[in-house]
Amino acid sequence: MMAAAGASRRKTGAPELASFYTRSLDELVADPRLGEFHCELLDALERGDIRAAERGEDGFWQAQAWVKLAILAGFRSSRTVEIEGWPGGAFDKAAYPPRRLSLEDGVRLVPGGNSIRRGAYLAQGVVVMPPSYINVGAWIGSGTMVDSHALVGSCAQVGERVHLSAGAQVGGVLEPAGARPVVVEDDCFIGALCGLFEGVVVRRRAVLAPGLILTASTRVFDLVEGRELSGELPEGAVVVPGSRPARGSFALERGISLYAPCIVKYRDAGTDAATALEGALR
Repeated sequence: MMAAAGASRRKTGAPELASFYTRSLDELVADPRLGEFHCELLDALERGDIRAAERGEDGFWQAQAWVKLAILAGFRSSRTVEIEGWPGGAFDKAAYPPRRLSLEDGVRLVPGGNSIRRGAYLAQGVVVMPPSYINVGAWIGSGTMVDSHALVGSCAQVGERVHLSAGAQVGGVLEPAGARPVVVEDDCFIGALCGLFEGVVVRRRAVLAPGLILTASTRVFDLVEGRELSGELPEGAVVVPGSRPARGSFALERGISLYAPCIVKYRDAGTDAATALEGALR
């Protein structure tokens, strides 16, 4: 079984890592070199040298299946151990201990109950308010604020200058390895208690009102352009919770409505003023 992940002895490049992990889970777990490569994998993820998903030149976000497979191999091959130093005790997979940040990382980690797993990338200038949780494979860009009670799930990709408001849930998508994780591009504002799941993509500068729940299959009604969307929100969209009548006589008789998120406008100067992050807080 894989031991606890620690400091690696050498820096392995992305091509070498990718070559090693281009095999089945069973083959990886049986390879005695997995422990060494796993340490290199975590280091590369934390440096931002590799990512669980990348945006192509065409703007399409594609999962890096080998990276997600490598993370899965760490879970498959390691045992559960006691994590020392945590109030009340903690027991987790040895391959993914908590990440210990230092002042040199340039991340403002406010005390009060945050937990960041190894293998998560946090750029300089990220602010993490307590309590929050950031899982392995997550990528968070510079200037982003992860507010209280927020989750950034495994392999989720969050861009620069994003505000994940209190209680926001950016769900993780680890399996299957080829599935795209949740993506939030630069300069988005994600309102309190929003939930983003199943690989939905939120394009840059979008604004989500509090309480929105979006998945890759959720139908979003664009009241500005007169269209229905799913899978991703367009750039600059301002989205609020809405409703639409349910079909059928039974629903009609009882006044039943279905959840229907609506794009009510596209971002303008007024929206920017309403969602601006106070610079003094940083």
